Amino acid sequence: MAQILTPRQADELHRALIAYLIANNLTNTASALRAELGLGEDVFDTATAKKYEGLLEKKWTSVVRLQKKIMDLEARNTALQSELDNATPTSQQNKDPVNWLPKSPARHTLQSHRNPITCVAFHPVFSLLASGSDDQTIKIWDWELGELERTIKGHTKAVLDVDFGGPRGNTLLASCSSDLTIKLWDPSDEYKNIRTLPGHDHSVSAVRFIPSGVAGGAGNLLVSASRDKTLRIWDVSTGYCVKTLRGHAEWVRDVSPSVDGRFILSTSDDYTGRLWDVSMPNPEPKTTLIGHEHVVLCCAIAPATAYPHLASIAGVKKPPATSAVEFMATGSRDKTIRLWDARGTCIKILVGHDNWVRGLVFHPGGKYLLSVADDYTLRCWDLAQEGRCVKIISDAHGHFVQCIRWAPSLVKDVAVVNGGDGQGGEANGTPKPAETGEAQIRCVIATGSVDLNVRIFAN
Repeated sequence: MAQILTPRQADELHRALIAYLIANNLTNTASALRAELGLGEDVFDTATAKKYEGLLEKKWTSVVRLQKKIMDLEARNTALQSELDNATPTSQQNKDPVNWLPKSPARHTLQSHRNPITCVAFHPVFSLLASGSDDQTIKIWDWELGELERTIKGHTKAVLDVDFGGPRGNTLLASCSSDLTIKLWDPSDEYKNIRTLPGHDHSVSAVRFIPSGVAGGAGNLLVSASRDKTLRIWDVSTGYCVKTLRGHAEWVRDVSPSVDGRFILSTSDDYTGRLWDVSMPNPEPKTTLIGHEHVVLCCAIAPATAYPHLASIAGVKKPPATSAVEFMATGSRDKTIRLWDARGTCIKILVGHDNWVRGLVFHPGGKYLLSVADDYTLRCWDLAQEGRCVKIISDAHGHFVQCIRWAPSLVKDVAVVNGGDGQGGEANGTPKPAETGEAQIRCVIATGSVDLNVRIFAN
């Protein structure tokens, strides 16, 4: 057998072995080895044994550490290679918003909240971001500059969700809280609290403006989800609750309106998602999504741009374009994301997160679904590749990632009045197809975490 070690290395190994045996009181074995190697007392005395004591263990543990490091590097290399193989070239990504995905590090890390961040929301036009926190405050940031603009106080318990929207030409900020209330703030008047909506009997978990299209299309409707097991629809101009939706058996966690304002998707602690047709006088669940094995924390309705990819996953040639809700996504404490069709059939289960899935958002270009979870990561799923995970930002945050939003697309060639979107208040994170002008995708994402940071990922 060929010698791997040099004579000097072999001699060192022999001495280390003898020292190890002596240190562990294996004197007979040590004596036998010394005799075979010809290392008498004159060559290997007590001082020499002391010198080599512990050397074998040190070398052994360093080899194990190096092996682990090599395995970690190989895994990282494999992940990067996979990303390289599956992703659009960076140069093309930068030029093509449809293929843009966030990358680490974040452009800005926004710090000011004193407790975990629960929610974020983009202004539909300006470079403003609202964040809500367990510290009972809402903070307004300039996400382009990475600066804090103001702190809004008014809620007496944790702020659980925020959203921009409202009547045509008059963007409002809505917030909801564990204090059982929803509050409306006017960005054009120093974020003055213009209305408080009481009515829920428990914590209000989520709030969203409903895009114009229902009830005359004034864009003045708001939907809220609560721990009292109901969803409520409010008229923000009067402050009245116009409809109460009952059907969930437990805490309603999240809500997402369709782009035309006709449908609402909700998720709950009862392990289900429900799709409601709110154009009806007394809405009942149109579809119930059954399949998750734990609390369903978040949901998103797919934009029309995603239909071709999702139709392929569902095994249909071409989905009908008559409905604003053809496909949906839900994320759960069972660590999975499920994709559904409008009939409530689960067409795909996306497995990859190692902890509760907290937030979902579809890429406005339609090719990707992005998710965040309590495993500290942000993941990008390629719908054109059967929902394959093509990118993981493993250092998105230093703790649970609780929320994610995509900046709404800008509509070109449309006059903007008083901070409005010029289109009757698109739903935040759900671009509304422009009636006139062309929608321009903004490559900007915000995430919020228990680590007290809001992060901005931007092109």
